[in-house]
Amino acid sequence: MSGIGREVLAGGGNAVDAAIAAGAALTVVAPHLCGLGGDLFALVHVPGEPVPASLNASGRAGSGADPAGLRAEGHAAMPFRNDVRSTTVPGCVDGWFALHERYGTRPMAELLAPAIALASGGWPATAMLAKAGQTLAGVDGAEDLVGLEAGATVRRERTAGALRAAAEDGRDGFYLGDFGQGLIELGKGLFTAADLAASQVDWETPLSVDVFGHRVWAAAPNSQGYLLLLALAIADRLELPADAADPLWAHYLVEASRQAGYDRPARLFEGADVTDLLAAVGERAARISADRKAEVPVRQSAGGTTYMAVLDGNGMGVSYIQSNAAGFGTWLFEPRTGIGLQNRGTGFNLEAGHPAEFGPGKRPPHTLVPALVTRPDGSLRLVAGSMGGDSQPQIVAQLIARVLHGGESVEAAVGAARWRLHPGETGFGTWTGEHEIDVELEAGRPEAWAEGLRSRGFAVRDAEAGSGFGHAHLIEVGEGGHAEGAADPRAETGTVAVAPN
Repeated sequence: MSGIGREVLAGGGNAVDAAIAAGAALTVVAPHLCGLGGDLFALVHVPGEPVPASLNASGRAGSGADPAGLRAEGHAAMPFRNDVRSTTVPGCVDGWFALHERYGTRPMAELLAPAIALASGGWPATAMLAKAGQTLAGVDGAEDLVGLEAGATVRRERTAGALRAAAEDGRDGFYLGDFGQGLIELGKGLFTAADLAASQVDWETPLSVDVFGHRVWAAAPNSQGYLLLLALAIADRLELPADAADPLWAHYLVEASRQAGYDRPARLFEGADVTDLLAAVGERAARISADRKAEVPVRQSAGGTTYMAVLDGNGMGVSYIQSNAAGFGTWLFEPRTGIGLQNRGTGFNLEAGHPAEFGPGKRPPHTLVPALVTRPDGSLRLVAGSMGGDSQPQIVAQLIARVLHGGESVEAAVGAARWRLHPGETGFGTWTGEHEIDVELEAGRPEAWAEGLRSRGFAVRDAEAGSGFGHAHLIEVGEGGHAEGAADPRAETGTVAVAPN
């Protein structure tokens, strides 16, 4: 899909135009990772503007959301699969139109045309999609995605119809058309026409911290972006080695991430004020010792997310991430359009009175973390992000530390092996479950990491390369404006594409 974005740039579009076109195409060809039934966050850097624009296009729970009903059925947590109540109104399409209204330069119909052509004309299935489609046998609406073999032509004409409706009639063509009507029917009282008519978008002020001589920006809650900022700020207070092969490098970043996130279940919800956490960096950093695992009340994610970093010739940078939450989300599909429904509602809890309790019109705590890094003069240095569920802040923190503190190239940083705090069974339980393993280490990591962490009291497990360690992408902009990009070798189809001047 990088090629579609490149063609938009070559045709005179800007970085936002390219992100929309490539993002729309991804919803067609990678429905196991993201889709029209998913959500979107983006940070947009415009040269000369001191603060990036932060788009929150994460959907809200339907008007019929009933936490008491779920508790009465015996649920202690939100259902993870096969329950429409874990679906919020999808925000992705609203996000495209909001980005386009504010920054777009090419007609929306033109930007959606490649996605429509793919859905209608077909494309060869990837091995990942073919394997993922095996989980959907017997699911109404998912017939186009079942029984595939790698390389087989896939067509999604029903989804093409939903995209055509959006191209012709705007966001209402999608939300008030076949998809919206089908979602109302599928929800059986969960969603109303008013829910679908309401925009799922807000432009918000991003959060930021000064670390490693730069400013790092991330989306505010309900995004978990503050975990990235807090972990980096803690690490910046420590004597972090520049050499990532040093076991102390892994120890300090693991500890910084644990200190940043142990109270996430209590602190992350829509509209949460985390300024006190970002101001208490010194207190959390002081708990960390160089030679042992800290005792904190930490209760330690295979996801369905796609990330893009986009830069145009005028210096506009877009950190863009869209997602179903888990792979194929709820495993429910709106049958009129063949669009899968995300399960972002699993971010809610069922604790009566909790700010993140499932409820009408509320946004759930969200894992998506787009990031940007600027220099002290405000110029753009990095566009960064990754898929990875709960692990996203940990992955991006490692990338940023490698480049800003370790002086690594973006290619070396993206290709290097990673660690992550042990995920739950679903990929979204890092902070809400009890786990026997503290840290997973990706194959190919420095040999010293394992012994260094074990000697400090961590329970460590080796994991296969690429298994749950994200698909990250980075763009670095040099002092003179020259840019270099890196796509994650873990991604089956991740690429770097450069538009001709």
